[in-house]
Amino acid sequence: MLQTYTYPEYDYVQSEEQRSGQLRRHPVVIIGAGPIGLTQALDLAYRGVPTVILDDNNTVSIGSRAVCYAKRPLEIWDRLGIGEEFAAKGVQWKVGKVFFRDELAYSFDLLPEEQHKMPAMINYQQYHLEERLVRACDESALVDLRWKHKLLAIEQTDEVATLTIETPDGIFKLEAEWVVAADGANSDTRRMIGADFTGQFFQDRFLIADVVMKAQFPTERWFWFDPPFHRGQSVLLHKEADGVWRIDFQLGWSADPVEERKPEKVIPRIQAMLGPDVEFELEWVSVYQFACRRIDQFRHGRVIFSGDAAHQVSPFGARGANTGVQDCDNLGWKLAAVLAGAAPIALLDTYHEERAHAADDNIGHSTRATDFITPKSRSSLRLRNAVLELARTEPFARPLVNSGRLSTPTPYLNSSLNTTDSAAFAGRMLPGTNCADAPIERSGRKAWLLEQLGRGFVLLSFGPASAVSVGKVSAEVLEVGKDILDTQGVLTERYDGKPGTVYLIRPDQHVSARWRRFDAAQVQAALCRALKLQ
Repeated sequence: MLQTYTYPEYDYVQSEEQRSGQLRRHPVVIIGAGPIGLTQALDLAYRGVPTVILDDNNTVSIGSRAVCYAKRPLEIWDRLGIGEEFAAKGVQWKVGKVFFRDELAYSFDLLPEEQHKMPAMINYQQYHLEERLVRACDESALVDLRWKHKLLAIEQTDEVATLTIETPDGIFKLEAEWVVAADGANSDTRRMIGADFTGQFFQDRFLIADVVMKAQFPTERWFWFDPPFHRGQSVLLHKEADGVWRIDFQLGWSADPVEERKPEKVIPRIQAMLGPDVEFELEWVSVYQFACRRIDQFRHGRVIFSGDAAHQVSPFGARGANTGVQDCDNLGWKLAAVLAGAAPIALLDTYHEERAHAADDNIGHSTRATDFITPKSRSSLRLRNAVLELARTEPFARPLVNSGRLSTPTPYLNSSLNTTDSAAFAGRMLPGTNCADAPIERSGRKAWLLEQLGRGFVLLSFGPASAVSVGKVSAEVLEVGKDILDTQGVLTERYDGKPGTVYLIRPDQHVSARWRRFDAAQVQAALCRALKLQ
């Protein structure tokens, strides 16, 4: 029981197929009702695909857990109709500061440019986030969320997966054309499938303390190396919703995780940090060890893995939940296309191609941050401290400071779905990159570019163009100056929109191809490539 939050308890409901005893086949069954499983169901519902979510519990996550959500996941949730609410209720921030001992060494701005709808980052406790996602699923006619349904076994053929499920009323079976395993780091599904994880566990422990207090700290991310109140270790501080502050203390590998959770151990640490006159109350305490690793293949037959079930990183940089939401974004449109018969199963293999690349990128960032934060030798400690000392006065040293590089999207620059540029472009909107937002006007009202993208393929054109179709898929035209107005010039600048320029945008708001003039045959070829039809 938390002081600032009351956990909901969701009702177990016996399904119709369990009552009737008839085996039923579903297009998609999702294992796990955490942020990733819930988001995946909403994304598929957005694309017209019905899903069943199974969870062996009947409430949301215990403790604040993942609290930092970056701009790209907020843009994905905004497409699903809840991003604005998250941005409004979470604590928005974009500035981070790094301290060495008792002096500021370095500060950074996560969103140095203006004109984006979503903020750079929000802090919002995971239980709040999950509760709102559950409500959105309950409101959707295409999501069947079933609590107290535990997966016991899974069998596969080339055509279907058969799941054995345990409920309070007994055991029954159901079938799924596709299974999405979003059941977390300790995934039972992964164990049943026999999928391998590769990577490493880090021999260090950290204490999370959620503290209720009235503090004068700004809404920024503050990170200390070797502070006077916690010598030889690191500390992280940032603000959450409801007047709660998250404090992370590095403990070292020899720390006893049971002892360190006790209030008589935690409270003195916090008092040393805040001073004896600051009043506070403990909200939630946890001790964790972390790993950087990923699954060998994201798709095993009819079972597809996402979120922590597919990849794990250290918490530095807020890369866990954020990259999991981007898994959903990548997988949703591909599953929908395959289920609709608009694309071959080969399109689903590009989910592994693109998201395993992103996982490796995140693991690399996370591993480097962990090595910087927790040096493993005297020489690496001396090097790190020298970098921190230099960062106070020397600009060249500041990019070397790594207290957890904050989550940013990994572009799919080498994806087999891309069409290579045939002309020169300025800016960063390369094929494989997620689209940058920009303020626009549509039908006389202020709007945002990303609000116009994401349902299907789109031809964003800076001149006349026409819709192009391949089989069951059509790329509709969104013409700048006709359908939307770039009244501030931001869109044209960010996309190097010279007259005649055309972009082919994927349903997950990523650039697939671009040209300096519209050519229907070239667009058709690029659309075929993006759907794995050639």
